Amino acid sequence: MKKYITIIFLMISVLGFSQTKKKPMTQYYACRNLTIDSAVNPHLYYQIYNWVGVKYKYSGKTKKGIDCSAFVREMYKNVYCINLNGTTRDMFKNITPVCEKDLKEGDLLFFKTRKGRISHVGVYLADNKFAHASIKAGVTVSDLNKEYYRKYFYKGGRLKEQVLKNQ
Repeated sequence: MKKYITIIFLMISVLGFSQTKKKPMTQYYACRNLTIDSAVNPHLYYQIYNWVGVKYKYSGKTKKGIDCSAFVREMYKNVYCINLNGTTRDMFKNITPVCEKDLKEGDLLFFKTRKGRISHVGVYLADNKFAHASIKAGVTVSDLNKEYYRKYFYKGGRLKEQVLKNQ
């Protein structure tokens, strides 16, 4: 009997260690055509990577589950030392919209996914890629040119000067 229990524990240990881990960071970004070396703020990429794969949870704020606005708040707090408050719509009130062609790393992207209202936010990276907490994929990096995001994209922008001064 002890022999079988020992074998079972060994099998569980082997199976536990063989579980798929996250791809290395450089590989994760490379398969999305992004390079950390060319980033204005590599710390943004490190922070995003630390959250990649965390499940989406409405009103979630932790690594057990997070929603899009909480994810953006985390990025801004940990990367730029800026405290954002409120919902996605509240964040939109605090930005100055910019043309899509003028988007820069760290800009916020807003989407109207529900009944024509702003209901989703992400952080722009480069080359039409952005990080966000997706209902289906959790925290991930997506392409703004994908049909779904293109359909619901509303505006991108930067935080207003007055918001930055109040930090």
